[in-house]
Order: sequence, then structure tokens, then C-alpha cells
Amino acid sequence: MYSDITGVILAGGKSSRMGTNKSFLKIGNQTIIERISDLMKSIFSEVIIITNSPDEYKFLNIPIFEDIYKWKGPLAGIHSALVHSATEKIFVLSCDVPLMSREMVEYIVNYKCEKPIVFCEAAGYHQPLVGVYSKVILSEVENFISTTEVSDKSFHHFLKTVEAEIIHPEKLSFYKDELFFNVNRPEDFEKLKKIFIHNN
Repeated sequence: MYSDITGVILAGGKSSRMGTNKSFLKIGNQTIIERISDLMKSIFSEVIIITNSPDEYKFLNIPIFEDIYKWKGPLAGIHSALVHSATEKIFVLSCDVPLMSREMVEYIVNYKCEKPIVFCEAAGYHQPLVGVYSKVILSEVENFISTTEVSDKSFHHFLKTVEAEIIHPEKLSFYKDELFFNVNRPEDFEKLKKIFIHNN
């Protein structure tokens, strides 16, 4: 278990494309947020949730913080996590990625590099909502958010302005594209349930 890095669950999205809060959708006998919470608590001794609807998550008994810059996308969630975490580094996991595994998280956390951000290019996309972020980028994040209208697209733009290590994990024995399967729409959730049943 890691004590020198804080596990951060990003649960702050509006879930507008899903039509309901995706965190509380059930796969198997658990909601997505319960599944992710259990995973993170098994890996990190300190876990926090970043959300703009904190009352909904109190039942998890995990420290909850809101975005400091409200409704500015996932980068604002990462900013809040960096501000509120007690450790120099955080590991971010979004509720969009409910099939993430312990092996993949630990591989990213243990990846040796000097860069302040580490994430994968996997399943055909950059996956910055599953990755390590260091406090050294805090002022750059703050400047970017406070001076620019931030959207998901500009989060990717921000990542081009800082040093990031991009891992290509496809050859790892435990790697599967579905680890990074992203749930945004009702049809994604239907596909997620089929993957889950197939794997269990």
C-alpha cells in the first residue's frame, strides 16, 4: 500500500451525456463509485474524492473536496486534488473508467521517470484521467484555469504545455483495452455490463 501518494477519485462531472450520475450506476452488485473506491482504498493509504455534489458521496466515509474553480472540467478537479492532498504526488482515477485494475494502477504509479505527469496512451487515446500528477505543476494548472476558458479539449491542450511521460502499456501481460473503457453515454453503459458479465 502506498503512503507517499494520495489516491484521488474524480467524481465531479455533470454526466450530461448519460442523463444520470454515472457514479451510481451498478455493475454486478456494486455501483461504479463503490467499485472504484474499494480499488483505490486497497492501493493507497490516503484516498480523497473530488466532486461538486459532496452530499451524494458522504456514505463512502472518504474525505471529500469540491473544485476550487467550479465547472471548469477535469483539470479543475486535478487542481483541487493537488491543493488538498497531503502528499507531493497524487494518482487520479476518474469515475468514467470503472474497469481499471490494480495491476495497471500500480504499474503507472511505479513507472520510473522524472516528469511531473505520467499517464497512458491506451485503447487508441491519451488517458490523462488515469495518471500521476505532482504538486510542482500546481501554479501552471492554476494559471491555465484562471486565464483560459477550460473545457475537456483545453485539458488536452494544457497537457501539451507541460512535461508529461506517456506510457504505452499494450505489451504488458495484464493489459486489455477494456481497462480504459470509458463510460459516458447510455450505450456505453450497456456495453460495460456485457464486458463485466463476460469477465465474471
